[in-house]
Formats: sequence, C-alpha cells, structure tokens
Amino acid sequence: MKEVVVLSGKGGTGKTSIIGSVAVLSRKRVLADCDVDAADLHLLLDPSIEEKHEFRSGQVAVIDKDKCTQCGLCQELCRFDAIKDYTVDPISCEGCGFCSHICPADAIVMEECKAGDWFVSSTKHGPLVHARLGIAEENSGKLVALVRQQAKEIAKKKELNYIISDGPPGIGCPVISSLSGASLALIVTEPTLSGIHDLERVLGVCKHFGVPAIVCINKYDLNEENTASIREYCQKNGVDVAAMIPFDNEVTEAMVRGMTVVEHSDGRVAKEIKSLWQKIEQKLQG
Repeated sequence: MKEVVVLSGKGGTGKTSIIGSVAVLSRKRVLADCDVDAADLHLLLDPSIEEKHEFRSGQVAVIDKDKCTQCGLCQELCRFDAIKDYTVDPISCEGCGFCSHICPADAIVMEECKAGDWFVSSTKHGPLVHARLGIAEENSGKLVALVRQQAKEIAKKKELNYIISDGPPGIGCPVISSLSGASLALIVTEPTLSGIHDLERVLGVCKHFGVPAIVCINKYDLNEENTASIREYCQKNGVDVAAMIPFDNEVTEAMVRGMTVVEHSDGRVAKEIKSLWQKIEQKLQG
C-alpha cells in the first residue's frame, strides 16, 4: 500500500482539481480529503455518504445549577470572560479547566464537545473518506489523522494499492498530520513570487519528515519567467518537476459540468495530468 499526499503552499493552486483527475486515472485506490478546514473534494466527486460519525475533541466547562452556590469565583478568575451570570459561553470557553479546579462546590465539570463530523462515502472512482470541521473549531490535525487512519483501514480491508490524499494548504499542524509517514508528496505550485516562496517552505517540511517530493507547476504559461525560476530552484535541490500544466479554460468547463478535466476532454491539460500520474506510479514502484 502506497500513500500519495497532494500539497500546496497556499490555497487556490489547483490541487483539488488535479487530485480529482488522478482519482479517475488510478486503479484500486481509496481517496482521503485531509483538508478538513475547507473540504471540497466531495464537490467534484459527488459522493454518496455511507457512514457518518461524530468527531469529538476539546472540552468546554458546564456549570451544574443545582450544585452552584453562586459564589462568583469562577466568573472572577476566568481569563477568557467565558462565564457570565453563572453560565458558560461555549464559544468563549477555551477548555482550560481552571474553573473546574477552583470551584469550592465542585459544580463545574469539563465535557467533551462535538467538533465536527467525518464520513465514509462511495464515489464512481472508489471509496472516499472525508470530514467537516465545525465552525471555529480546532484540533484539525487530530481530525486529519483520523481521516487517514480510516482510509488505511479501508485500503487494507479491500486490498487496495493506493491511498490518494488531498492535503491542506500551508505548513501548519494539519499539513504535518497529513504528510507524516506518506510514501510520496506531490506539491502543486504556480508561477508567482508567493508560489515560489510557499514551495520552498513545503519542500522544507517534506525534507524534515523524510518524505520524497515531486513538483507540479500549474498554469505554468502565465509567467514563464517565474516558471523558469521554480525549475532552477528544484534542479538545485534535487527535486523532480514532474508536470507543467498549461492554463486552459477546459478545466473550468469541466468543473461547471461537475466533471474532472480528464473525463471532460483529451486536451493539453488532460494529457499532462495523465503523464503526471504515470510518473507518480513510477516513483512509487521505484
């Protein structure tokens, strides 16, 4: 079983569009959407939800009105002003638990709260594990780890060859959670100055965790000077530029029809993505 995670230094580089096409081209795979803060792979693959589970993480203080003596100590000492009129505001509460320790009547308990949901779905391109983090909720790295674990269990159970993960953008905790232990990272970048900078940061994270990486330059022909700079940087650092995808309206046309670009046409973009998947397979086998 090999796991490929698709990353980008920032949002909007075309990562999800590419992974949707890779899902069509690959065989015997399970898909995982690890971008739980802004999951959108399901919009492209139109999944049918088979399982829905709650994701519980973090704690919030709850005051037992029957035990509370209204001494006011919790309201006085809460640094987040989360307790007013002896009622806890769950949005303001940081779950530190301090109030539960200092309450003389033991009237405050810490309860685990629901932070989101995770799903196991079926698509025409194979099983998909995805999730939805609640508004303003944290611990997305923990939810990413859960999504990956479920994808691995499905791959083992169904004897699938690949786990293909749509990773979150950036270099934060969710990225680390989606990257660690992966077989290969595909980094999607674009020919802008910020794209070059973000690529350097993501490659640094991959190097730190010992995950081999290849690069795909999306919409490379919008600024060929910056594209040349990216290729030069990758060459100096021993990173393979596996694909250079041109800008083409066929990608937008495919999305409007709810399709991936390789399903919609056999144009320049589709051909380059097909070549990219062949190189990914070669890397994994090698």
